[in-house]
Amino acid sequence: MVEPTLIMLCLVILAALLFDYINGFHDTANAIATCVSTRALSVKSAIIMAATLNFAGAMISTKVAATIGKGIVDGSNVTQMVVLAGVTGAIVWDLITWYYGLPSSSSHAIIGGIIGAVFAHTGLSALKWAGLKKIILALLISPILGTVIGFIFMLIIYRIFRNQAPSGLNKNFRRLQVVSAAFMAFSHGTADAQKSMGVITMALLSYGFISTFTVPWEVMVACATAMALGTAAGGWRIIKTVGRDFVKLQPVHGFCVETASAGVILGASAFGMPTSTTHVITSTILGVGLSKRLTAVNWKVAQRILVAWVLTIPASALVAYLTYQVLSPLLGK
Repeated sequence: MVEPTLIMLCLVILAALLFDYINGFHDTANAIATCVSTRALSVKSAIIMAATLNFAGAMISTKVAATIGKGIVDGSNVTQMVVLAGVTGAIVWDLITWYYGLPSSSSHAIIGGIIGAVFAHTGLSALKWAGLKKIILALLISPILGTVIGFIFMLIIYRIFRNQAPSGLNKNFRRLQVVSAAFMAFSHGTADAQKSMGVITMALLSYGFISTFTVPWEVMVACATAMALGTAAGGWRIIKTVGRDFVKLQPVHGFCVETASAGVILGASAFGMPTSTTHVITSTILGVGLSKRLTAVNWKVAQRILVAWVLTIPASALVAYLTYQVLSPLLGK
């Protein structure tokens, strides 16, 4: 007979891979919305490119995984049920925001889910406040950086190419935008797939399958594959919100958005800081839109996006808390 703890471990791994898959189609918009909206690539070509480069990006580092797996909670207070409830909270919130076409943060969702599950298990004393401070600070600063860098980068491009006809400028930047979209897709893989790597490794450590927090290569491949498959499934609802409804973009704007966003995300990933690709690219689009004029931004859409951002951590924490309370009597703590 299979021992209950092994069954729980399998459930946790499946849930984490499901989260990675959902993250893939939920966050596909981050990498390809702008190049689809400017017609630099077809939806099919953009999704294939994003899926391939998401996989490649996910395989190059595990620094963000270590931050997620070790920086939020004391390992002695982590059980399989805590991890399962935390991932469930993130999954539910991602599906809700995907249904309504809102580009919320999967990073915030998994962090909120873990906080809610740990609180249900042992209370707030088990949380590592220094680690949480670092994570939340990164998640708050990155959208500000995205807005500022997007705004400045766009002004520089305007200045350099001020004497060129718009039609010729956009024709050239449409080609360059394919490169910048690829850059963005790669950076998305480096940041987002690692969150599930951290969760699964946390569960393996809790089970005793590994003795130290080191991400096994099998976990890296599994998470990278799940992310790539989810990306291949697409996410048209959010692509439409980010790439068309928020700010009307031309190829030159798309190139600026993708290049600036990828730079912020890769820089943060190099230091193990879990940024939200959703927040970075959406805020960069805002910065580019503001460089044109205030009315270039659809402020009603911006308001909807902001509400989703604010609610993500508490909402996913609440779902995780309730999941723990419901499942722990049935499956054990």
